[in-house]
Amino acid sequence: MADGLPSGLLEACVVVGPANDKLKDIVSLLQVNESPLPLLDPEVLQVHAPPFVSKESLSEPAVRNLSQTQQQRFFIKKKNDRPVIKAGNPKEETIEDVSVPKDLDLVALPQLCFPGETNLCAKEQMDEQFHFLVFTDVFGNQSHGVVLQYCRSIQEGMQNGHQSLYKSPQLYIAYAICVISKHPYYNALKDCLSCLLGQLKICQMTDMEEQVKEFSAKLSLVPVPPPGQLYVVFTLRPLTIVLPSREDKNHPVIDLDLHLPLFCFKSRELLQIIASILTEQRMVFFSSDWAKLTLIIECFMLYIWPLHWQHPLVPILSQQMLDFVMAPTTFLMGCHISHYEDVAKLTDDLILINIDEGTVSCCGCHYVEVPDIPQAAAQRFKCRRKGLQLHYDLEVVHQRICSSLYELRMQRRHWQHRLNLDIQNITLELIVNMFRDVSDNLNHEHRVFNTDEFLKTMEPGDQPFYKKVLETHIFHSFLKERLNGKGDKFTQMELSTQTEDQKSMDYSRRPTIKEIVLRNVSLESSLSKRLGSSLPDLDNKKHLTMNTPVRPVKIFQLPDFPSPLNYPNVLHYFGDLILQLNKAISATPPDDSSLLARYFYLRGLINMLSSKRSDALSDFQNLYKTDIEIFPGELVKSLMDSLQIEERVQVEKRSELKRLICQMKNNEKSEHVESDYHVKKFELPKTPMQLKEFVMCTQQSGIVRDMATSQRLFEALIVGGPKHIHPEMFRVFYTFWKQAEAEAQDIDLPAEVLERLDNNECVYKLSSSVKTSYGAGKIAMTQKRLFLLTGRRGYVEITKFRDIEEVNISVALLLRIPSLRIKNSLRKEIFEANLKSECELWNLMVKEMWAGRMMADNHKDPQCVQQALTNVLLMDAVVACLKTQKAICAASKLAYFEKQRKVPMIIPRPTAETLKHKINPSQNMTHPQSVDVLLYTPGLDVDGNPKLWCALSCGKVVVFDAVSWSLISLFFFGDQNCMMGLDQKQVWIGSQDSVIYIINTRSMLCHKQLTEHHGEVTDFVYSCSADGTVIVWDVPSLKVKRQFHLSCDRLQSIQINNDDLWCGARDCVMKLSPRGALLCKISLPDDVKTTSFSRVTLLMEKRQIWTSFTDSAELCIWDSSDPVKAPKRVTVPNCSVVTCMIRVKDQVWIGCNGGSGLSKVVGKIFVLDSESLKVEKALEAHEDTVQALFSAEDRYILSGSAKSDGKIAIWRVD
Repeated sequence: MADGLPSGLLEACVVVGPANDKLKDIVSLLQVNESPLPLLDPEVLQVHAPPFVSKESLSEPAVRNLSQTQQQRFFIKKKNDRPVIKAGNPKEETIEDVSVPKDLDLVALPQLCFPGETNLCAKEQMDEQFHFLVFTDVFGNQSHGVVLQYCRSIQEGMQNGHQSLYKSPQLYIAYAICVISKHPYYNALKDCLSCLLGQLKICQMTDMEEQVKEFSAKLSLVPVPPPGQLYVVFTLRPLTIVLPSREDKNHPVIDLDLHLPLFCFKSRELLQIIASILTEQRMVFFSSDWAKLTLIIECFMLYIWPLHWQHPLVPILSQQMLDFVMAPTTFLMGCHISHYEDVAKLTDDLILINIDEGTVSCCGCHYVEVPDIPQAAAQRFKCRRKGLQLHYDLEVVHQRICSSLYELRMQRRHWQHRLNLDIQNITLELIVNMFRDVSDNLNHEHRVFNTDEFLKTMEPGDQPFYKKVLETHIFHSFLKERLNGKGDKFTQMELSTQTEDQKSMDYSRRPTIKEIVLRNVSLESSLSKRLGSSLPDLDNKKHLTMNTPVRPVKIFQLPDFPSPLNYPNVLHYFGDLILQLNKAISATPPDDSSLLARYFYLRGLINMLSSKRSDALSDFQNLYKTDIEIFPGELVKSLMDSLQIEERVQVEKRSELKRLICQMKNNEKSEHVESDYHVKKFELPKTPMQLKEFVMCTQQSGIVRDMATSQRLFEALIVGGPKHIHPEMFRVFYTFWKQAEAEAQDIDLPAEVLERLDNNECVYKLSSSVKTSYGAGKIAMTQKRLFLLTGRRGYVEITKFRDIEEVNISVALLLRIPSLRIKNSLRKEIFEANLKSECELWNLMVKEMWAGRMMADNHKDPQCVQQALTNVLLMDAVVACLKTQKAICAASKLAYFEKQRKVPMIIPRPTAETLKHKINPSQNMTHPQSVDVLLYTPGLDVDGNPKLWCALSCGKVVVFDAVSWSLISLFFFGDQNCMMGLDQKQVWIGSQDSVIYIINTRSMLCHKQLTEHHGEVTDFVYSCSADGTVIVWDVPSLKVKRQFHLSCDRLQSIQINNDDLWCGARDCVMKLSPRGALLCKISLPDDVKTTSFSRVTLLMEKRQIWTSFTDSAELCIWDSSDPVKAPKRVTVPNCSVVTCMIRVKDQVWIGCNGGSGLSKVVGKIFVLDSESLKVEKALEAHEDTVQALFSAEDRYILSGSAKSDGKIAIWRVD
């Protein structure tokens, strides 16, 4: 049997009380009348740690098994400090080596079990009391303890020979029993100790040790449930005890009442405490009840999640430990209220929190020197708190009275669970509202956080708070998690509460007209940008939760504990447990994979304990298909290391386990590759920068993200000077850039103007006051138009960019003053503005925006406008920075679209009529990426809009809302070969690492993997891999129904028609039966033996099989009824190589590389009629090779290109 439950409830159980020899001294003292009560110090009497039974102890009596087979990890005290402790045979009372779990310090434990001034000897029996402990090792790992203090009469422990004792006064001795666990199960362990207390009250003193041992042994058999919706329940008479699971792997266990601080503190004090924690103050909590200290502090630790306290955490300080509060470091500690005045005198910079009075104060002053929580987030939190129902009796006043203790406890637990969820959502929303702008100032490529720019976006009154928080270890750890792409509840809530404008990827975005309107309405509305989309309805409780379905909780009841607790009975208990899990697995439908995963996890633990190591590995392997998020990597690694030679041989005979072992070894190797987890703070350069350094600096600063624009900016700034950028020049440029951003934030437009503009428009540039042909005023530029802000009429539209016919500069003959002239195609009059020194700059900017709009309209690519805006803003900053005669010349280097306009590219009519839209999946990346695979999934009834999935060459999969084209999710899997949507609930992604990744389209999480393939996964219907393996899956259970292997050169594709399989390889095309039998085979034509098949498309209604070849523009169309017959041949015109092919209705769309001559268009699409085999349309699609084609419900075709273009085009199907 394995040594202890690897994920069990009990770590150790320790009994603390007076030493036995001290009790004997009391006997003699009691003979003397009116003798004062002796002072007894607590000592460790017993330590019980798993394992409690083993195979070697099979011949021993049951009770002896419990006492002699505990794991021997020795704790050695100094010679003169060693207590007399029983830790084995009762006769060996002088044993000095105590069996304890590793890293558990017994020196301080007696003081923590009796933290007050209580004498262990008293004339009156004290009530039983509980309190809670937290132990932290040097690595930050925590254990949690629950302590029961109770009294026994000293006469119970004396021998019958001491008859004179019965004439003496009744005396009581205090004992403490501390149950220690790696998991914070405060309520559950309190319930367990309450059950033990009932047994101790009726047992003799001599039986106390055995009762505690048996109690400890039972707890050691209780497995801790994995994260998810499965709770573990067990019975300790008379109570049924529930172990709740963690919500997910990133979340801690919550087994306490989160509303306790809400009873103790008002909102103001509650927020002060949270602010003190986030700014890492030195804090001390006080209470007259030891139990409150740990529970209240633990609640606050959960309130700040996903941020984590990084410093010493000691919720209970005994009287002997009070000098700890003089430590110079940051800490969070708890003391008894009686020490309040003493602690306040020790130092001047402590935050003192009185739980009993609900007050927060600072040593030596009457106010708290901690910056307030940001006003917007605080206001939202206070409104949310008001909606909570904190009183259980009021909640159930209309319900019937429960007839059993179990039913009553479960009713109370369900109420508490719902309340805890509400409180978690409220506090998480508080954290999200405080830190939602962090992601906007992160550069993931260079792991940089721009502190200065983050602070500038905060309200002035909130900046003192953020200045302190940004320097803390808590925040630094939080930043690392964001940069590492941690997809926790914070990320989900941040995304779910974003507006559509916030989801846009416009990095030079100014406040939209909608935001300006909200800002002008009221104070609450002005905070909407910071707080997200749900702010306006503050009192509506429905906004408390995210749009994430809450799965119902399932209960797994453990069998009754065996009696007696010897090895055969424990083994039988594990057998019963496995039988129950087998029944639960059989009764769970395959589509409830999440629940199945929890059962497999528990069965794996029990099989491991029963020394069934191969069965345990098989259970953990099943987690790949059910929920890999709970896969216990470290546990499986230790399990593999413990395999005996015979076991290892048997395991390697099982292909799925052999695959698991190989994968674990690969993961172990990758863990040794050091990653850069450091977070850098953006700093302005201090040395001259060449192009490479300049590009990195502009990306880190958030000015520009793409390489091409950075290069053009570099060229602009070095005009007429050295071929490098001086630090001072960059500082000046950066200052002007940020000043322009700040000025745009402060633009205040009249209501008359706001009514005339679209909600999503932003004012990007405002001129100085000038004279124009439309009157005097300021010229304003948005992404759509130019308009004049006048004092009298307010708004006069000059032109929309798409309506411009001509832009130039004219010079009056007499005054020689240049003026900007704009001709509108819809008006006869010409707009003219006397912009003086700004004239040439505005001429450049208007032409660039005009050209960008034309490009966007012609190519159906709205990103062109965003890129033109970025170019315009960079021009403005360059001219302001240089202030020389060459400034305009320098700025013209950034006029990318204007240069394109001067060399017009004629778009053929078929292309213009068929093209509907373009999007850039690489827009937020530094380099364009090739679009390797495309997938369109229709919208679900529940979550609405369809989605566009795009696999990029960098290994990322980006997902767009196919209505708004906003980014929804981003995954990273490595290189992908294929994607397939299943049942509108799943997306399967086949990768070059031979793994199939499965994404839930509702939660947008990847929790399943299929690892049965041994080569690159190349296609789906059935899945196939490059090594020739074809697997038929049972989709609900993800089990292999059957598989077969084909002898061919790289199996590339698989299609199904009338139950027949058509498999495309490089050397042949094969028709197979559903069982894999070869029905016919098409080989390469003799004249193309030097090449290979690249694509296969079926048109079985016309008995056609279309094939293309690598490095060739030729197509072969085979007769499916007579594959031996010579194929028809078609050569695609103006094409060098066919790269992809797809059937749409009666057409075949061919993607190719068609570049020739000076044409900029390289990627072309040809639409061929399947009957005549003639080209119906030739579409000029992309500036690089067409890499992927996908049909969206036969209404639209999606095309993706190689990285020189890197865009996706959407085409209408006739």
